[in-house]
Amino acid sequence: MSLAASVSRTVAAPGSSPQLREIEDVYRAPALHWVGDGFRVAGYFSEIPDAAEKLSPFLLLDYHPPYDYLPTARPRGVGVHPHRGFETVTLAWQGSVAHHDSAGGGGVIGPGDVQWMTAASGILHKEYHEENYARRGGPFHMAQLWVNLPRQHKMAPPRYQGLRADQMGLVALPAGQVRVIAGEYQGVTGPAQTFSPIHVYDVRLEAGGSAEFSFPASYNAAVLVMSGGVSINGSRSAKQEDFILFGHSGERVTLQASSAAQLLLLAGEPIAEPIVQYGPFVMNTPQEIEQAFADYSSGKFGQLED
Repeated sequence: MSLAASVSRTVAAPGSSPQLREIEDVYRAPALHWVGDGFRVAGYFSEIPDAAEKLSPFLLLDYHPPYDYLPTARPRGVGVHPHRGFETVTLAWQGSVAHHDSAGGGGVIGPGDVQWMTAASGILHKEYHEENYARRGGPFHMAQLWVNLPRQHKMAPPRYQGLRADQMGLVALPAGQVRVIAGEYQGVTGPAQTFSPIHVYDVRLEAGGSAEFSFPASYNAAVLVMSGGVSINGSRSAKQEDFILFGHSGERVTLQASSAAQLLLLAGEPIAEPIVQYGPFVMNTPQEIEQAFADYSSGKFGQLED
């Protein structure tokens, strides 16, 4: 299985520095909705016109802001459902989530961990509050990304990456830190194996702290402000739960915190291929979507008890 190179850099001409990247827009938090009975999320990409093109290879961002769940005897969550043609990435900051799938993958993630599930040729899975967390309840803070797969990998075997907090790349800043989940930052690489060049960073800045990032102008890039407030490129401010979408003029992004802030930064090389999506299936043609439904109905995604 060929994997994408994890390092991508923009090279400036001698004596110059990359230009600041254009800010296309800042989107306010959309209304919350429930996924199953355990995930109270804001679906940011649904608010953005042409999101599949502007944010490729990312297909979806469901953000679960901090919320206290009451104890329950039966774990809340989402029952068995299928996927084909992409990956789901669940990032945890508070609470614990369990995962099981029909390819034998599974595990539990807690604060700082990430579940990276590659559905690819087809999988059944379920996600729910981990049993001990469900019984005691308490704060829950997570996000889920959907990441598209290039055509050549859409029918690859499914796989599961359970990435622990202590595996993440860590870059210390004068007044903050960057956790590298995927890709590379300042020579530090994240543990996630990806099929196309992707960068996923969990950024924390103290009040007054700053960080700078640079990506090729061709890459799509965006930032979710999970807490606090920041100035972007010295020209635009954003507050908690704002989503900043960048254009393709310029390469450099600067962030300065007006108050202690936590941010999720996403960047990646667009996958320049057609996208046809129907529910949990993301392929390149309508015929492939029809085949996904046929394969699912005939049991080719395997078996998994609800």
